[in-house]
Amino acid sequence: MKRLNALLLCAVVTGLAGCEPTDDDRPVSSLDFPRAYRPVSETGSNAFSTEQIRDDRREAVTVMDKANITRGMTVADIGAGEGYYTVRLAARVGESGRVLAQDIDEGALRRLGDRVERERLDNVSIKLGVEDDPGLPADSFDRILMVHMYHEITEPYAFLWRLRPALRDGGQVVVVDVDKPSSEHGIDPQLLFCEFERVGFQLVDFDLKPEIAGYYAQFEAVGERPEPHEIEPCMQPGDNGTDLLP
Repeated sequence: MKRLNALLLCAVVTGLAGCEPTDDDRPVSSLDFPRAYRPVSETGSNAFSTEQIRDDRREAVTVMDKANITRGMTVADIGAGEGYYTVRLAARVGESGRVLAQDIDEGALRRLGDRVERERLDNVSIKLGVEDDPGLPADSFDRILMVHMYHEITEPYAFLWRLRPALRDGGQVVVVDVDKPSSEHGIDPQLLFCEFERVGFQLVDFDLKPEIAGYYAQFEAVGERPEPHEIEPCMQPGDNGTDLLP
């Protein structure tokens, strides 16, 4: 919340005398990367909705079908929370596949660990991440999912830059989110596309789906990964999803 208030205060002051955000609130490990010039949503509840409601509208099935997730794949569930997608991915990839559930919420991961043990999901591993690094092993994943959580990432350029090497050849990243201002637990799709593009990703699929209560975006890595100092931030003067500037 301190970060959000600082950015909003800066926006107000800029209209009067101009100001530059400081790096005091940023992890040292992110300082080589540009900051995200947008408000960042506070971390929300890990229970986005009840699992029965999500299943009734076929949310997970819709996303897994769109992402073409099949038996034997290795998938990362970033921002796994208490495991709605994790357990369904585990069933989809089967015994020959693997699922890595990652989150920065230690309490949620403990509860997910209890669930994994209780349901005997032997193809699931759990990993604690940090705000600017998902901590994924290189060349390991066919799909990386970020469902209703990307808007909470405080350092998107550092995060995506460190995530990219984890993809196998042909691997793709799937984002499910809501078209709302980034301060209101969503992110404008054009801003999402811009942030991914700046780190060397290309959009390969985009769809609005009522089943997922938002939109579906799928990306693949293209070309060489830029050096951190080469990344140009996506500027968003307003918080209404317009006027993105290079």
